[in-house]
Amino acid sequence: MTGKARAALRAEAHHLDVKVHIGHAGLTPSLMQSFDDVLRTHMLVKVQVAKGGELSAKDAAHQSAEALQAEVIQVIGRTFTVYRENPELMHGELPPWRR
Repeated sequence: MTGKARAALRAEAHHLDVKVHIGHAGLTPSLMQSFDDVLRTHMLVKVQVAKGGELSAKDAAHQSAEALQAEVIQVIGRTFTVYRENPELMHGELPPWRR
C-alpha cells in the first residue's frame, strides 16, 4: 500500500467508532472470528486494546493483521486501525465504513 493511500485511510479512520475490543484474554479464536466478520463487512476497522492485558496495541495490531491478511493503518496508544479490501463491497459511491 502506498503512503498516500495509507494517509487517506488514516484520515477516514479518524471519525470511526471502535468496533472491536480486545480484552484481557487477548486474541482468542472467538475474538478473531468476530474481528474477521467486522473486517468483511466494514473493511476499515478501529480496534481498542484493554489496559490490563498482556498484549500491547502494536503487538495485537501486527498479530491480528497477519492472521486476517489485513494491513495495519496506524497504531496510537491503545487503539489501532486495520484495513482489508473486500471487492464485493466496492460498488457504489461511498465506502462501506461511511454507509
